[in-house]
Amino acid sequence: MMESDKAPPGARTSRAARSGKPARSAASAAGAANAGSGEVATAGAQRKRLRQVELLLEVSRRMAAYDTLDEILTALVEVTTDELDAERGTLFLNDAETGELFSRIAQGNIQREIRFLNHTGIAGHVFTTGEAVIIADAYADPRFNRSIDEQTGFVTRNILCVPIKTVKGEVIGVSQTLNKRRGKFTRGDLQLLEALTTQGTLALQSARFLESMKKIRRQEMEFIDVVSEVTADIKLGSLLQKVMGEATRLLNAERSTLFLNDEKTSELWSEVGQGLESLQIRLPNNAGIAGAVFTSGKTINIPYAYADLRFNPAFDKRTGYFTRSILCVPIVNKAGKIIGVTQVLNKRGGPFSMEDESRLRAFTAQISIALENAKLFADVQQIKNYNEAMLESMSNGVITLDGAEKIVTCNAAGLRILRTSAANIVGRAADQFFGGANTWMLEKLRRVEASEAAEHLMDVELMVDDEPRSVNLSVQPLLSMEKKRIGWMLMIEDISSEKRLRSTMSRYMDPGIADQMVANGAEMLGGKNVPATVLFSDIRSFTTITEQLGAQGTVSMLNEYFTLMVDCIQREEGMLDKFIGDAIMAAFGIPVGHEDDPDRAVRTAIAMVNELRNWNQARAGEGKPPVEIGIGLNTDLVVSGNIGSKKRMDYTIIGDGVNLAARLESACKQYGARILISEFTYRALRGTYRTREVDIVVVKGKTRPVSIYEVLDYHNDDSYPALAEAMGIFRNGLQSYRKRNWLAAGKLFEEVLALNPRDDVAQLYVDRCRHMERHPPPADWDGSFVMESK
Repeated sequence: MMESDKAPPGARTSRAARSGKPARSAASAAGAANAGSGEVATAGAQRKRLRQVELLLEVSRRMAAYDTLDEILTALVEVTTDELDAERGTLFLNDAETGELFSRIAQGNIQREIRFLNHTGIAGHVFTTGEAVIIADAYADPRFNRSIDEQTGFVTRNILCVPIKTVKGEVIGVSQTLNKRRGKFTRGDLQLLEALTTQGTLALQSARFLESMKKIRRQEMEFIDVVSEVTADIKLGSLLQKVMGEATRLLNAERSTLFLNDEKTSELWSEVGQGLESLQIRLPNNAGIAGAVFTSGKTINIPYAYADLRFNPAFDKRTGYFTRSILCVPIVNKAGKIIGVTQVLNKRGGPFSMEDESRLRAFTAQISIALENAKLFADVQQIKNYNEAMLESMSNGVITLDGAEKIVTCNAAGLRILRTSAANIVGRAADQFFGGANTWMLEKLRRVEASEAAEHLMDVELMVDDEPRSVNLSVQPLLSMEKKRIGWMLMIEDISSEKRLRSTMSRYMDPGIADQMVANGAEMLGGKNVPATVLFSDIRSFTTITEQLGAQGTVSMLNEYFTLMVDCIQREEGMLDKFIGDAIMAAFGIPVGHEDDPDRAVRTAIAMVNELRNWNQARAGEGKPPVEIGIGLNTDLVVSGNIGSKKRMDYTIIGDGVNLAARLESACKQYGARILISEFTYRALRGTYRTREVDIVVVKGKTRPVSIYEVLDYHNDDSYPALAEAMGIFRNGLQSYRKRNWLAAGKLFEEVLALNPRDDVAQLYVDRCRHMERHPPPADWDGSFVMESK
């Protein structure tokens, strides 16, 4: 062929060449040939375009016939695979929340959802760049991800991949076709695939939007059902269990825990944990992820737990559980107060999304009301149980009545006091149960209703089974929160036995001690050997006084005298045993003992002498004769208890220790002393007192000598000047006396008399020393003195 023959169609030629015949014949032939070829090419191109138009119309028609995204994806993949004569096709859509490309269906045997990050592999490259690619050898391309082939067993040879774009040019996914059956993918294949996916983009967007709306609607209905079911439970334990279960299920997680704040201990606590045995977990409300959410009030979403410094792996180590991802949101009540947190662990299929956060926040917002109601119910139930237990444990009867005067409750003590059963009293009208002799109780109800103030009645008589019982009764109005009367409460204290006991004890002792005895039970009145300090006192020259005062004056004087003396005894919590004419017998250490009972007895004796001095001063002003007494004290084991006949019994004490105290009181007359105590009381004293040893005596009826001491603390400078000096001289004189040095002893006792001529004990020893000097005692004399009288 000549070069001129190689000219492109439509090239211009010279006029000379066109004028020759041969030349025109050749030109005519060539022109005819070119015209025929162009017509064929044009017709093929038109048919091809027409085919594409028909194909695109078919795609639009088929897409319009489908309602669901799955159907559109399937149809679009089938069309592209068939038209491109490929073995398999896949259409990936982008999940903006997770940053993943996903496909729900792939042609072939594998029908499952495939997900991977939207920037990995060939598809990720096309999605991020927006550029289509043709890959002749897939395994030679470094962007190719072989893991999909390894998972499915499929072998990818070549790939055609184009972006799926919206009308605005936004890439929403990629379409990928694999393994052209004959040959390799061409640029025409790429253009066709782009056209097909562009044609189906609108349908994909519409179907995806519709599916999203249906999903949201389904989730909302499911959410409403879940919230309705959960909030219907009022018991805190089962409510927590349900909330945990639903939170786990809603977010497709492995485990969840709801922590409530304990304001008393500043701890977050939970009774249940999904997947674990039921147990209570407690932690400080500012510790860990849960503590951070509780204190800050902000949601925390951690995709990788062990990469976060706030995560405490100790719990995983203890339980063997492995925490991957965490979503923790605060639980806020309607007042805006954070009452706890909800923590969900390990979402299946990846980390928790923004949608998960929104759903969990909405869920906790709804169940916060139910949680507070359940917590309130639990608190009320606990208070109710506490009150019921308290009422049942009370020894007093408690009866409640409603506004219609119908009995609503009666505790165990009330049933016992009234000798009835719950079936016989609960639900009955008050006028039916408290009728007859007890109608006065109804009058008290009316009075309390009118006055709206409680009324207390002490020691009233209540008839129970035709037997009178002594009770203390309180009638109180029951008021609502609005201060409206809703009923009454009766409190009944049975004091029948206590009244009898107090009646017995009131003759002996201070009411406070009587109360202690009543509290400890009547068995205290039984016979017991107890240590006690016994006090005896007696008025000197009582016969002379009665002759001066006469009968009425004597009774009046004794009443005043006993009142003063008994007050002194009761101030030190002593027990008045009895009055014996003008004498007083008291004891310290019974029925209730103290560690310092001997000191209490000595202090009482001193107070009695001092009170008597003041009283005598007042009597002197009235022209009345003075009253003088002697007091004897002894500490020993005594027998205490109710002693007497069946018709008459008294709580008293007996024993040698009592007799010795009586002998010492009598000895006060011989020695001219006011207060004499035995060596047993002297050794038991804890305090320091001004005492002097007086003698060693053998009381009548006994053979063992006992040292006796005089207590001088009632003296002042006027009644006994230079007391301390006199006590020292007296002590020296007593030592000389016991050494039989009568002359020296007598002089020392005379020195004491020089300091206080009214010291009767010193005068006694002056006289005794003179007698001993004239009539010495036998050689075996031990210094004791034998008392011949009681």
